[in-house]
Amino acid sequence: MSRDARLRLAMAGLHPDRARALVESFGSETAVLRAVERGRIEVSRRAAAALSRPAAEIREMLDGLGVRLLWRGGPGYPESLEGLPDAPDVLFMRGRLPECPAVAVVGTRRCTAYGRAIARAYGSAIAGAGWTTVSGLARGIDAEAHLGTLEGGGPGVAVLGSGSNVVYPSEHRGIHDGLIASGGAVVTEYPPGTPPEPWRFPPRNRIIAGLSAAVVVVEAAVKGGALITASAAADQGKVVLAVPGDVGREVSEGCNLLIRDGAVPVLGPDDLVEALSLIVGPARPRSIVIGPADEADRTILAALGPAGAPVEAVVAATGLPVAQVLSRLVRLETEGRIARQGSRVVEIR
Repeated sequence: MSRDARLRLAMAGLHPDRARALVESFGSETAVLRAVERGRIEVSRRAAAALSRPAAEIREMLDGLGVRLLWRGGPGYPESLEGLPDAPDVLFMRGRLPECPAVAVVGTRRCTAYGRAIARAYGSAIAGAGWTTVSGLARGIDAEAHLGTLEGGGPGVAVLGSGSNVVYPSEHRGIHDGLIASGGAVVTEYPPGTPPEPWRFPPRNRIIAGLSAAVVVVEAAVKGGALITASAAADQGKVVLAVPGDVGREVSEGCNLLIRDGAVPVLGPDDLVEALSLIVGPARPRSIVIGPADEADRTILAALGPAGAPVEAVVAATGLPVAQVLSRLVRLETEGRIARQGSRVVEIR
């Protein structure tokens, strides 16, 4: 198969099921491209424009954005995805995929304060155990799990429902950049520039499950992306764990049903690590030194100065561990105490 043709087809950003069906129907990516050129296959204007771009031009653009290609069947492609019948043919990645075992933490965007606290604690516990947290960068449970990962000093992976250079929601730019800077990655099967259209999110959940040895659902209604991820994990033979909640509470209903149907109930960070140890192997705790919150925050804010500073300069000026600076900057940003202005971070006074 021609990698140039595979790349050009991937750049069209078609629904994964449609792209796969077209290749099966026409026999190859090259044949699909020819059929589009001859008008035998109808695609959007945006997709047609992408399909017409030369592969060399595409590669140059990706290099400029710092995006690496992972080809199914090629080096670096995740082994856990390789054998899936619906595995992405190409992944667009920024950062790098950690080599340690990965655990997905997912849940609803409309979570409770309790759910947010649990997700954050679980992300931190997974990081502290020496594992990787995988989630979707969405509001709610996903964001809290990512924040917990950064606070725990561990690498994390975000799987996007948009292009690798399109952060959605936009206020999660700090989390996005923090995951990459802390040794993790942002991955997607959609090309740069792809907008976060609603239909793109359900397919990405199979990737979240596929990258992970187990999936933990913190809060979820009966319908939604979290249960799609749990279903994908079950189909892939992965273990599903869930946090039990109040009977009758909408955001607990999905988790309670998962437990009824065989998911492993988890009752706190220690219980989670114990359960996961039986699935992914023994924990290998990371050592991370976190000073008093007020003292560390004051040190970071002082390093910004009146005109702000790039993140790299803040790390150098404070002498604090990179993971600690990143996690605190993300928290300070979510609290509205700092903001990003181009490449600089400034304090909001």
